[in-house]
Parts: sequence; structure tokens; C-alpha cells
Amino acid sequence: MSNIFALCDELGPEKVIHLHNSRAGLQAIVVVDNTAAGPSIGGVRMAPDVTLAECAGLARAMTLKNAAAGLPHGGGKAVISADPAMSTAAKQGLMRAFAKAIKQIEDYIPGPDMGTNETCMGWVTDEINRAVGLPRVLGGIPLDEIGATGFGLAAAAEVAVDYCDMGLEGARVSIQGFGAVGQNAARFLADKGAILVAVSDSLGSLMDPDGLPLAELIALKSAGKSVTALTGGKAMPDPTSVIGVDCDILVPAARPGAIHVGNVNSIRAKLILEGANIPASPEIEAQLHSRRVLVVPDFIANAGGVICASTEYHGGSEAQAMQTIASKIRHNTRAILEDMRKRRVPPRQAAVDLAQTRVSDAMAMRRSFV
Repeated sequence: MSNIFALCDELGPEKVIHLHNSRAGLQAIVVVDNTAAGPSIGGVRMAPDVTLAECAGLARAMTLKNAAAGLPHGGGKAVISADPAMSTAAKQGLMRAFAKAIKQIEDYIPGPDMGTNETCMGWVTDEINRAVGLPRVLGGIPLDEIGATGFGLAAAAEVAVDYCDMGLEGARVSIQGFGAVGQNAARFLADKGAILVAVSDSLGSLMDPDGLPLAELIALKSAGKSVTALTGGKAMPDPTSVIGVDCDILVPAARPGAIHVGNVNSIRAKLILEGANIPASPEIEAQLHSRRVLVVPDFIANAGGVICASTEYHGGSEAQAMQTIASKIRHNTRAILEDMRKRRVPPRQAAVDLAQTRVSDAMAMRRSFV
């Protein structure tokens, strides 16, 4: 019990709920971190090695992300301990069991995350009529299909390059994790003139300083193959090799903790756009800041998905979602980087201060009506 309460501070979490259904094979955790601004939104992550600490950390990241984006929502997260590569029938049964288990947790709105997708959210909403990131056929705005998070990363890049004395045209990009976020980030950055020089997935890395063929890489992934199956370029078995590639922009878009003490000194990028949640600790980010490597924190740079989810939840259109993503992420990226310069603090401190102020203001407003 002491370990659970060690997670607590003045912002939350409000609820930590363990879910278990032996017949369905369900083992899951839901963390509702803070609901001062409104019901919490946060994705459902499925992996065999998920933990309470991971869930709580991601829930707090959602609180800060939603607050920084100015959304009428708090932060939450759910993790399901299971292999997402299970059969479709088994996955549907597990997701429906999960949905029934969270029916009474009305201040948590689930969405897709690693290991789950729009179809999973369709099963959830069929059970409890409460989810975001739904398939288009159910009236949703499919986050991965339109590339909401990747689009937001490119919007952050448009602003951040001004603080790195470079432009996007011809900028060399390395992407660690070529899933939905990584692929769409590559696509939208390429639309702005950037060149993909390195990419990785769970089976390895691929590099070519002259540029990689993005369309061919996406086609390989759509066919269920690894990026290392591409003919040409230099393939390596280590998926993290791309972190130390000679590039201008690095996009970590996989699991938490991808940048750590063992590889931080190998980074040669000028700009890091955090596509994944918590890809580096604050201490690692501080090291990068001292080396004049600009890091746009996760809950600023990758907020496109939850901005889109909130737009969907409140009845907005896909066009409205994309417009809101671009506007909010550009505004917030510039706001924290200007504060970074003014106060001479790391970008994460500027971002956390911005978000925590908004959460605290919302909590104070709630208390004033009690």
C-alpha cells in the first residue's frame, strides 16, 4: 500500500483501480490522475510487461498534456497486461471484458494507445458507450488513420526549428519507432521538405544518409514486414541504433525510456521531438539541454492525438480537429520555448510550469464551488 501512496502528490492521482477477471483473462490497471478540468481522457495500453508505475506516470503525462493544450479534460490511463498480438477474437473478448470492468468509472474516457486501436475502441463503446478514437464508421475521427499525433509533431517542428537556427527544408530526420506515430510524423515532416535518413522498428534499424524511400517503408509496414526488409541502406539489428545517427531532428516514437544514460551521449541531433510518452527522464533531458540540444517535451509535441480525441468527444469534425491541433501545438510550443529563453530553464520545466498552473487554477475553481 505504501508503494501506491508514494505515487501521490498535490495533483493526484485521484483513483488507482486494479481490474481482474479470471474467466476473461483480464488483468488491468486504471489510474484517474486528475479531473479538475473535466473527465479524464487517456489511452488504453496493452503489453505483457505493463506496470502500475508506468500507468501512473502516463496518467500524469495526460493531465499535463490536456492542461497544456487547454482541453476541458483531466488525465487518466489504463494498462492491460496481455500480448497485443493475440487473435482478433481473443482481443475482442478481452477488450469487451475491460469495457464492462470500467463501466462505473465514469470519470475515465478510454482511447487507443500502444497495443490497441480504433477497432478496440469500437468494441468498448459498444459495451459502455464511452470511448474516443472511434472508427469512422461509428462517427469517430480515427486518430491513426489521419495521423493526428504525427501531424502535431510536425506542427511543433515548424516552431521549434526557429530556436535551433535551422529550417525544415532539407533537415535530416531519424525516427525511432515506425508505428502509426512515427510513420505519420515522417510523412508530415517530409511534406515540409525534411529528409528521412534513419528509421527503426522492433526488429532493427535502417539508415541511409542520402535519404530513405518513405512510401516503400510504409508499404513494408502495411504488409507486416520490418523496415529492415528494404533493399538498400544499412540495416542493423538494434532498434535503438537510430538514436545516435547523424541527423538534425530525432523523433523517439516508441516505448518510454528510449533515451537513457547508455545512449544520451551518442545523440547528434539539434532538435528532439518527443513522439512517445516519457522517452527520456527529466534528468536526461537536462543533460541534453546543457549540450544545447533542444527537446520539445512529449506532452507538448505529441498532444495531437488527445486534441483530436477531445474534438471528437465534443462533436467536432476532422477538419476542425486538424485545425485545432495545428493552432494549439504551435502556440504552446512557442510559449514554452519563449519562457525557456526568458527564464533560462529547460523546456520541460517551462512546459510543466505552464500545465501545472492551469491544473492548479482549475482545482482552485472547483474548491471555490464546494
